[in-house]
Amino acid sequence: MSVYTTVTPDELDAWLTRYALGAFVDITPIAAGIENTNYFVTTERGRFVLTLYERLPSDELPFYLNLMAHLARCGVEVPAPAPDRTGALFSVLNGRPAGLVARIEGVPITAPTDASCAAVGDALARMHVAAQRYRARLTNRRGPAWWRQAARAVRPFVTDAQNELLQGEVRFLTGFGKGTLPKGAIHGDLFCDNVLFANGRVAGIIDFGFAATDFYAYDLAIAVNDWCISDTATGELDPARTDAMVRAYDDVRPLTADERAQWPALLRAAALRFWVSRLYDLYLPRPGELTHAHDPTPFERILRARAAAPARPLEL
Repeated sequence: MSVYTTVTPDELDAWLTRYALGAFVDITPIAAGIENTNYFVTTERGRFVLTLYERLPSDELPFYLNLMAHLARCGVEVPAPAPDRTGALFSVLNGRPAGLVARIEGVPITAPTDASCAAVGDALARMHVAAQRYRARLTNRRGPAWWRQAARAVRPFVTDAQNELLQGEVRFLTGFGKGTLPKGAIHGDLFCDNVLFANGRVAGIIDFGFAATDFYAYDLAIAVNDWCISDTATGELDPARTDAMVRAYDDVRPLTADERAQWPALLRAAALRFWVSRLYDLYLPRPGELTHAHDPTPFERILRARAAAPARPLEL
């Protein structure tokens, strides 16, 4: 995990007076996450997750937190933000914007199955349907402009072959973000560790720190590239799991003909985004107490596999 901002029990106890949640009981660092500082917090009236937003500017936080509140009201399995006594969903704690969300009881799946992939596809589609009624907009800060900047920044640290792949994919995806596919608020990071399961069902979609306005099908491609890998050594997709996730999604929000036609490019864009992010975090990390950077190698393999695959429209 990464603890960028330490919070002591006394500091938290004082901050919690903003809320009508009863007295402070316990605080425990969460052993996951790269972007923000997270703690489990227990008060007399409930169990919550405290997030201190390390990179997100305060003027962007309403997009994320109001999105989560909107989705929760629509019945999507997301943790609802807890308002303070004034109705605000965040305030400053130890110099960082911070907020509380309800803690969801559940655990991530480490070995996805056809059934779990279908459940995630269904939940993601319902999230996107609900997001169609969310009016706020926010440019994706990890979109194509950032890919280009990050690819240049990591160039001194990678091999010639890796540079060739990076630059080739950046060129291939020129104009990607200017397309006309259906878009709205997306999660942007729906990996296995960001979905909690309980009793075989999706209990919660968590960690909206990369939410933005972008293509819905791109969000699905991000999930497929993590949940549906059959062989980490090659980055190839498992056909059955991929079919289960995409069919379950399509049953709720039918994919358009354009989305199906652009599916190979969407998978490549999703792979490039996370490969270059992991390269950047590995070679150009921020200081943190327990900083952990994900290994970029799996996403290099995924990107090479997607780039080598035939550019065929999605068929269900």
